[in-house]
Amino acid sequence: MMGTGTTGHGPNGPWDARDGRDTTGRLLRAATGSGARLIAEAATLVQGWAVLADPIAGAVYSAPAAAAADGVHAAAAPHDHPYSVQLPAAGAVLVLAPAPATPAEHTGHVAATTAALLEVRGQRAAELRGEQMRLHTTLLRLLLAGHADAVVDALGGGAYTHVTVYRLTGEDTPAAHQVLWRAVRPTLTPHADACTLLGRLDGELVVAEVHRGSDDGRILRLVSRVCERHGLLAGMAGPLPLAEMSTAYCDAAAARHSATPAHRIVPADAIGAPRLAPLLPAAPYARWAAAVLRPLDPAQQHLLLVWLRTGSKPSAAEALGLSAGTVRARIREAARLLDADLEDATVRAHLLLALRAPAPADSAADSDAAAAAAAGSGSGSGSDEAALRNAGEARLEALPGGILDTGAVRAWAGGLVDGLEPRLRIALTCWLRHHARTAPAATELHVHRTTLTTWLHQCADHLAQNLADATVRAEIHLALRITRCGRDAPADLPRRGGRTYRRA
Repeated sequence: MMGTGTTGHGPNGPWDARDGRDTTGRLLRAATGSGARLIAEAATLVQGWAVLADPIAGAVYSAPAAAAADGVHAAAAPHDHPYSVQLPAAGAVLVLAPAPATPAEHTGHVAATTAALLEVRGQRAAELRGEQMRLHTTLLRLLLAGHADAVVDALGGGAYTHVTVYRLTGEDTPAAHQVLWRAVRPTLTPHADACTLLGRLDGELVVAEVHRGSDDGRILRLVSRVCERHGLLAGMAGPLPLAEMSTAYCDAAAARHSATPAHRIVPADAIGAPRLAPLLPAAPYARWAAAVLRPLDPAQQHLLLVWLRTGSKPSAAEALGLSAGTVRARIREAARLLDADLEDATVRAHLLLALRAPAPADSAADSDAAAAAAAGSGSGSGSDEAALRNAGEARLEALPGGILDTGAVRAWAGGLVDGLEPRLRIALTCWLRHHARTAPAATELHVHRTTLTTWLHQCADHLAQNLADATVRAEIHLALRITRCGRDAPADLPRRGGRTYRRA
């Protein structure tokens, strides 16, 4: 993969062996400094520009900087740049664009020597990479253990305050680790604006960008390219304060459960706040949420939020770094404190709304939130409203009165689920009531699991929603309740002899 457009002599006469020795010496001296100096020297020698282009990172080094885009394009489409030289070097592509007067022999010598020196530098870096990766993994574990100050000191005391966390999984994780390491070129140089830590923890690839509160998006772009190239799924959380590294770590795992081949990287805030929440009347919604969550401390609330986002206790345990038994025990304790049946799909949907509610407008509202919520509370049914009023306190089983009766909420619910055929609506309602478990839902519906799976695919296509996302399922469950006209019961499933069903 090599092409030049000139074969003439340079301004100082024909190129000879002495020129070759001088050129090699200059490139050797530059290579002892850095890769950037080596590329800059190569550009000077060919009196043009030089770029080291990586398929993931783009331009690794460029001299001058303005040539970066041209170098990346030349590496991707060499036939469009016949007057440049392209050579593989250190897992990337070296691109040289000589001046018209530069002899072809001289350009070829510079290209070959530069590529060889880049390979040597790459091999040296590979020898040190194992130790560097172990150091990065250790620093990540220290961050997760809450030793943020020690990590900042190890990074040179760069006044780092925030962290953005990515968690990647897939069969090609080891290769992705190597590619991302080369693309990011992580460094622990003191006083840098940001420092990226990469490590493999429990089979996952974890990327933590430690910075000073502003995220320029560079690591996000690199992670996205790596995910597409290696078929990985990723979750992203942050920026969050360094002290909340463990929270960001859990949130990134919860977000990853919503990732699909069509959307390989999912931010935590994209699944954390249901679309229904902004439509609810702010004051009664916030007072009700503060009242029902009062028995729980922040750690318990975070555990419940991760559980509801991931959709299952084993997934929550994986995200939180706890055993499944511990998560089950803590959820049982939370259910006792809330005095609610957390196995009920409606209660879970209400709990997710409560956990993502805004803070009450004033501190005084917190002291009398339960009474205030009880005074104006109710739900879609008269029995729920009476139960809440008689209890004299806010409960997860019932939302404050009228909160779902607004035009905005009903328009949202109708826009989400209107148009579903009766059989699909009934099947979807039953499946959501069984917490997305196909086997028990198919048994109650008296259909084969394959039939129910086909119907669920039709529901997902009609709704244009990702039913694998636990937050989406909670929203759809509430939308079905808001728009319900009949019972939506399995007994009402339209039938036509045996197990065949007619379209409405």
